[in-house]
Amino acid sequence: MKLDDNDRKIVEMLQKDATISYGAIAEQLGITESEVDGRIRRLSDTRTKILIVDDELDTLLPLKRALEMEDFNVVEAQDGVEALEKVRAEIPDLVLLDLMLPKINGFEVCQRLKQDEATSYIPIIMLTAKGETSDKIEGIEIGADDYVTKPFNLDELKARVKAVLRRTAP
Repeated sequence: MKLDDNDRKIVEMLQKDATISYGAIAEQLGITESEVDGRIRRLSDTRTKILIVDDELDTLLPLKRALEMEDFNVVEAQDGVEALEKVRAEIPDLVLLDLMLPKINGFEVCQRLKQDEATSYIPIIMLTAKGETSDKIEGIEIGADDYVTKPFNLDELKARVKAVLRRTAP
């Protein structure tokens, strides 16, 4: 799990004073108490976090369950805007990203994440029904680390997730 500046500051404050209140931390960092609470909860879960972005529940829910059974911490988003928000809030270790999404498509989400210094290091696996070679090339060229077409074999996808995580581990 990568830490941003606020995460590091929270850890430092807790190391100096384990009894410091969430309110005091929030005041010092200029964020809300609920954000402090969420960040502390996220920091205390050391499992690898995967964000699944898909608007089709038929894909999202079984995939989420399968990855949770592999002991991944799985969060979800159902459109491109929510995906960008969740990446910033959750700081996942990997994103499984559908291309055909409401609001902002997966290509645009990938491009924005890869162009932002704060999120550019996060590996992305495109997961989509768009299997044309031109779509695969576009996905890889804008920064996707892998490209898997639907329908997919769940065991193969889990192997690809683990391989990308191994390659990108610090």
